Amino acid sequence: MDPNDDVFFSVHSPSSQINNNDDSSSSSPPVRTPKIFDRYISSSISSPSSSDYEDDLQPSNSISSLEASTKRLDYMIQFLDRKLSNNTTTNTSNNDSVSHTHKTLGLPEFIGKGGGAGIFRVPVRAAVHPDRPPSLEIRPHPLRESQIGRVLRTIVTTENQLWGGRENGAVQVWELKEMYGGSDETAPCEESVALTSGSGVTCLIGDEGSRVVWSGHIDGRIRCWKMDPGPDSDSSRVREVLSWAAHRGPVMSMIMTCYGDLWSGSEGGVIKIWPWEALEKAFSFTAEERHMAALLVERSFIDPRNQVTANGLSNVLNSDVKHLLSDNSTAKVWSAGFLSFALWDARTRELLKMFNIDGQIERLDMLSGQDLVIEDEIKMKIVSGSKKEKMQPSFGFFQRSRNAIMGAADAVRRVASKGGFGDDNRRTEALIITRDGMIWTGCANGSLVQWDGNGNRLQDFHYHSVAVQCLCTFGLRIWVGYASGTVQVLDLEGNLLGGWVAHSSPVIKLAVGAGYVFTLANHGGIRGWNVMSPGPLDNILRSELAGKEFLYTRIENLKILTGTWNVAQGKASQDSLVSWLGSAAGDAGIVVVGLQEVEMGAGVLAMSAAKETVGLEGSSVGQWWLDMVGKTLDEGSTFERVGSRQLAGLLIAMWVRNSLKAHVGDVDAAAVPCGFGRAIGNKGAVGLRIRVYDRVMCFVNCHFAAHLEAVNRRNADFDHVYRTMTFGRPSNFFGAAAAGTSSAAQMLRGANVMGANYSPEGIPELSEADMRCFDWLREKDQLRTEMGAGNVFQGMREAVIRFPPTYKFEKHQPGLAGEKKRVPAWCDRVLYRDSRSAHVSECSLDCPVVSSISQYDACMDVTDSDHKPVRCIFSIDIAKVDESVRRQEFGDIMKSNEEIRYIIDELCKIPETIVSTNNIILQNQDTTILRITNKCGENYALFEIICEGQSIIDEDGQASDHHPRGSYGFPQWLEVTPAAGIIKPDHIAEVSIHLEDFPTVEVFVDGAPQNSWCEDTRDKEAMLVVKVQASYNTNETKNHRIRVRHCCSSQTAQLGTRPNGSGQIQGNLLRRADYQHLSSSYDMVNHLRNLHSP
Repeated sequence: MDPNDDVFFSVHSPSSQINNNDDSSSSSPPVRTPKIFDRYISSSISSPSSSDYEDDLQPSNSISSLEASTKRLDYMIQFLDRKLSNNTTTNTSNNDSVSHTHKTLGLPEFIGKGGGAGIFRVPVRAAVHPDRPPSLEIRPHPLRESQIGRVLRTIVTTENQLWGGRENGAVQVWELKEMYGGSDETAPCEESVALTSGSGVTCLIGDEGSRVVWSGHIDGRIRCWKMDPGPDSDSSRVREVLSWAAHRGPVMSMIMTCYGDLWSGSEGGVIKIWPWEALEKAFSFTAEERHMAALLVERSFIDPRNQVTANGLSNVLNSDVKHLLSDNSTAKVWSAGFLSFALWDARTRELLKMFNIDGQIERLDMLSGQDLVIEDEIKMKIVSGSKKEKMQPSFGFFQRSRNAIMGAADAVRRVASKGGFGDDNRRTEALIITRDGMIWTGCANGSLVQWDGNGNRLQDFHYHSVAVQCLCTFGLRIWVGYASGTVQVLDLEGNLLGGWVAHSSPVIKLAVGAGYVFTLANHGGIRGWNVMSPGPLDNILRSELAGKEFLYTRIENLKILTGTWNVAQGKASQDSLVSWLGSAAGDAGIVVVGLQEVEMGAGVLAMSAAKETVGLEGSSVGQWWLDMVGKTLDEGSTFERVGSRQLAGLLIAMWVRNSLKAHVGDVDAAAVPCGFGRAIGNKGAVGLRIRVYDRVMCFVNCHFAAHLEAVNRRNADFDHVYRTMTFGRPSNFFGAAAAGTSSAAQMLRGANVMGANYSPEGIPELSEADMRCFDWLREKDQLRTEMGAGNVFQGMREAVIRFPPTYKFEKHQPGLAGEKKRVPAWCDRVLYRDSRSAHVSECSLDCPVVSSISQYDACMDVTDSDHKPVRCIFSIDIAKVDESVRRQEFGDIMKSNEEIRYIIDELCKIPETIVSTNNIILQNQDTTILRITNKCGENYALFEIICEGQSIIDEDGQASDHHPRGSYGFPQWLEVTPAAGIIKPDHIAEVSIHLEDFPTVEVFVDGAPQNSWCEDTRDKEAMLVVKVQASYNTNETKNHRIRVRHCCSSQTAQLGTRPNGSGQIQGNLLRRADYQHLSSSYDMVNHLRNLHSP
């Protein structure tokens, strides 16, 4: 679970379930003695001339900084007040089993034994995980109810921004330099206008060359967003500049290739290529001409599968294109379905290879003549039809039908060869390329597979049994996100470096930027982890944050009214409900009601069991109780019902005060039958789980086996509920998906009577029982006996009982029911457990939920049932992190701590590198070797080669008409291999610069070539940039610029010198003296090592 996911009322699920959701550990972080006033003094006298890096970390809004300072002072005063109060409060104990709570106003409590070991151990919910790197909360876990239709589904980083795509089609943008600032829980961001229903964002890619971000949507559209529109744009800086209908189905994947083309994949194996030339032309249209730009791009696509068919090969790409990957180092494109891959040439767009998840090459069968004839007829109809949109559905139907048949045949083949659908758990869920040119895939069974750039399977790794959801890489590391919420870090050889629980729900996307790896959880929360983690920074940062907890910790107090009542299939009067709940709900923020035996009978139980099997619940009688309790609580005006769950005669419901609704959500429900065969709901439990002030609380209403001799049955019922209740089903009022399994928990009502060792012969006559003196009865209480022995409700607490037994009474009459000779008993109880352990009892981030009981009694005047209703009022302190203040403290530590700064400076130091030349001339399909030398003897150097743009060379040798391609892509006439890589210390990387003649340019309309012409034969010049980075430095690069001239004419640029004899190049004029024709030998190695970069 999140560090904020702290169970208040808790009965644990099995440990295997808890581990996937528990972000805690058994030890607490080191606590440094806080220096309260040092930071304010130092900040007030600090020099305004800080480094550029520190200036970037400063919050841009002075108002938010003032608000944060005010909050710090408030929390510090609150912290000091708690310390003074604790010093003047003395907690006493009556005996070993009965103790007073942490507050003098709380009632004394009984604590059951056995709660400190095994699955009954109280989970530690410390805010700082001892074994997990400290994280930066960009977007804390939002309440599900506030995110209906707005949940983030994907993220991507650009050089200066973090982009997120929502379910409603909108995009959200964070400026990375402002991620430490802001006065809200979420870091400062901007959001576009929501789109129509069914247009959710499915994928995002950044295009630094064009300064845009591309988004793919469920409705099949591709949209283009400007990164920095400028001051003259709309009030929102997030602006859509282009949009077109790209696919009939959802856009499932997108990439920009190293040649600037946009590739998109959809259902049924459909891949479309949107040439950069069409995109560039569309950008030149004005805002009023956007519809024309959309039409231009929409019809410009290239269907690479048509080229496969034209070559006489079958279109075997029929599975959904879940992933697209651009291998810029070898100019290839990978497309992947769940169980197969295809390898394409990024420049020629030709299919190179097809293979399955085992690396076996798929056979490309020839199409039958009949298929070719039918396909030709369809194409003729499309071209010749007067109304294209009327003919496209016919082609789409034919294509989908063929794909379905081929997919079914492929499934039958796999079943025949393997004997079952064993491949399903091996399906590909994630795909990345590392800087060394290796391809990594993550599978549904948790395995990781390494491939080379040619599609050869190399080796497998398996470190986690849960499905891989996403992958990302930077430098020499690979980050893996799992469905369990776990994140693992590997090196490029596949060795596991570390792992931790990053979120309480699946990690669905990873992105790298500004020195952080950002993780997006399925619930929409975003956290940032330092790219150096796990590493030496973690312990320093963890200790510093722990020492400043009092500056960003807020203590919230909350009153919760809980009530339990066995209504014996009756209906209560309004006066009875007011006496039970209405009179006690005055200052309660949350009211939780548990009812038993709402309705019984064989027919009711059978109907309930049938409903449960099809996912239905509830009844008219249950609804009557919900309406009546809601009326008593003034539902609508004062309270709002947020959830309920009914299982046969068991019913639990929750109401929240309107003023608290903004802090309550993520409501889930669960039910466990304990009746006949563990399938009938006459006995069992129902539960609700909610998030309050970022802490998880669980409430469970139980109804166990009855009668004096059924102690072991009751214990077994509890154990069954404890181990099997899983909150994975949403409550009636919130239809969103549940967040997964969690610890079950309480507001528990048990069927309880006399002690198990008390013989029936010793039971006095009912006429002898004095209801004003029941100490003799309390001593024989079975529940207390079993809890004291550690057999049931291990480690849970209950206030000392001061009210008479609540069972058994005559309905609508005062006094006990004597005709059945039933022994009076406390069958209606409320138990609880909070975050306290034997070592920590004060409310803090290490012990975030601390409760005391202010009232625990029974309404003896209510006679609507043979049981009396019981109520319990809790006063709860909840420690909550103010994320806005913590982010600023986080940033202050990162920029001011000298030890951290030293480590960052050392690890981010860019190695010194040199390149063999800065000018290259190519003609007649020349190939030149460019050498990049890492002169550093200790650190690896990461390099990437991009193209800043292409220019036309005039007759006088001057460059003009400069224009970049998308994503800094190369021109079609240039091949650079490899365009990215890693250089070991004191090593040299060789890069091939090859001229590939591309004399013609084809124009595609609706996927088919229409016309072509000869490319401009004038000389061209491309400006290549070799970007060199350190292994951990995501912010800075050292750049080497290289001019590459394509000489089409027979006459090349002539050498010359300036009149003054200087060898300096004037403007863009390329002189032969600056060109070196290098062989592939190492004759220059020693010379290169002695050179220094300018």
